Amino acid sequence: MSPTGGSPSEHPSGSAGVPSPSAASCVSGRTEVLFRPDDPVVQRLCLRPGAVVSLVLRPRADDRRWTAVRSSAPVFVLASGWRVDADGTARASLRCAGTRGGTAEVTARAKAPDVAGAARVAFTLHVDVLPYPTKG
Repeated sequence: MSPTGGSPSEHPSGSAGVPSPSAASCVSGRTEVLFRPDDPVVQRLCLRPGAVVSLVLRPRADDRRWTAVRSSAPVFVLASGWRVDADGTARASLRCAGTRGGTAEVTARAKAPDVAGAARVAFTLHVDVLPYPTKG
């Protein structure tokens, strides 16, 4: 996973077994997450409310093709704008809730075009939406 955008020093990384990132590593504004076939299939990303992520899934090395992206909690992270380009690159936009914090699992599914059956999860992005601290 290669997040770009946001502030230049923000490059969140990790996996499902790693604790949630600290507030200092959360991305705000617009950013891009690029997933390549040789990247780990489970990633973690911390975002601030209102952040917008452009998710780019590079073509797979096997015969499976990207078919869909889904969010486990659209109230926190809403996936939209799904498309697959002619070269096999898939794209989606992920929009975080404007004020609320929470977690969501964004999954991308893939399947071979000539095989019957449902597509299987081929990439998972654990998203933590961490609200800005309030002054009281």
